[in-house]
Amino acid sequence: MIILPAIDIKDGKCVRLYKGRFDTVSQVAENAVETAKKFKEQGALFLHMVDLDGSLEKKQVNRDIFIATAKESGLFTELGGGIRHMKTISDYIENGISRVILGSAALKDPQLVKDAVKEYGDKIAVGIDAKNGMVCTEGWLSVSETTYIELAKVMEQIGVDNIIYTNIDHDGTLEGPDLDGLKKLSEAVCCKITASGGIRDIENIKALEKIGLYGAICGKSIYSGTLDLTQACKVAGCYPTMF
Repeated sequence: MIILPAIDIKDGKCVRLYKGRFDTVSQVAENAVETAKKFKEQGALFLHMVDLDGSLEKKQVNRDIFIATAKESGLFTELGGGIRHMKTISDYIENGISRVILGSAALKDPQLVKDAVKEYGDKIAVGIDAKNGMVCTEGWLSVSETTYIELAKVMEQIGVDNIIYTNIDHDGTLEGPDLDGLKKLSEAVCCKITASGGIRDIENIKALEKIGLYGAICGKSIYSGTLDLTQACKVAGCYPTMF
């Protein structure tokens, strides 16, 4: 299982949210590039980044920060947030982003996902964010009538190989990941599943690995000190050949 430390960007700053609420934003680091380099020094090989402004404005907002971070850190970097067009996907991939995450577009524009997968294959992932089992979009502000399992099955049929699942009620809480939801998802589809939201400590990492997941995204736990990134990478055994 791979470990992906997270850097979320809003207004050019590294921040975290609580349960996806933008009124809870708090800065957790000064500089994305330097933060990513520190993650690498601690053993990370991968990086998860989100353009929070982009998710709200439905377009690229902090582009230069993401490209600079991927280039200067040398980490395998996946990026999501506000990506709605092939031009944006191509721009990021051609400028050093290793994997692009489509979120709201997966539900609202499945043709974009089809086109992206056809063009870029496993460089495309889909982020499925849910509240009470229902998919949320537009920066988690809009709740759909589609369950996360239903959307995952559609994405699998389209050809998506990598799904990132976030239970919004767990995100930023340090109360542990949604193990039950993740088990159901891993049993419903054959895609690589990455867990996001609620991870607190090394015991959570062990529990996720036991399920047989592809990856685990860790944000607040690293910044707050409840999870040692070096230890997590060693326990998970994340190697370059796994991406």
